Amino acid sequence: MLAVEFARFLGLPVTPRSNITDITNTVCGVLGDCGCDLVLVDEIHNLNLATRAGSEVSDQLKYFSERLPATFVYAGIDVERAGLFAGTRGRQIAGRFAVIVTQPFPNGTNAQRQAWRALVATFEDSLQLDRHRLGTLLGLADYLHERTGGMIGSLSHLLRGAAVDAIITGAEKITRANLDGVELDRAARHHQVTAGGTKQATPP
Repeated sequence: MLAVEFARFLGLPVTPRSNITDITNTVCGVLGDCGCDLVLVDEIHNLNLATRAGSEVSDQLKYFSERLPATFVYAGIDVERAGLFAGTRGRQIAGRFAVIVTQPFPNGTNAQRQAWRALVATFEDSLQLDRHRLGTLLGLADYLHERTGGMIGSLSHLLRGAAVDAIITGAEKITRANLDGVELDRAARHHQVTAGGTKQATPP
């Protein structure tokens, strides 16, 4: 019920008597009136075109893209290996989209470091910790890159873990010490090992 999820996101009422055509038309009408020009669809690798549900979602997304004057961006992991471009529907998707392969943030040149620091600053600006001093994480930008391998998901995991720890302990700020105490996700640990970094100890 992708159309229903769109409706809920827009705050539109959905009743048991609503049919899918009415919901879809209402969603398209509201998005058009709002001037929506970009639709982001995350975790597209979970779309299994071999199933009926996956086929229906694919068809619904195709319908939305034809009705809305907006750019649709699908984001996912290993989408070709996941079968996103397989079969008739997959070939339709392949014929409508350009594939942009993304990589972790590099940190070699001045421009690359500035881009990484801008990302770190964005995360820091969103912190709601009473005692956290703005600029602390920027001072740890190189350390954060070394820990996370420049991956946004790993950076988010690390900072979220440190923020939760700061709330639980009452410290209400993120420091190098409590960042050191956050268990890294598997992707970041794998990067550290392959890059020759220090392997983090993991609980049994």
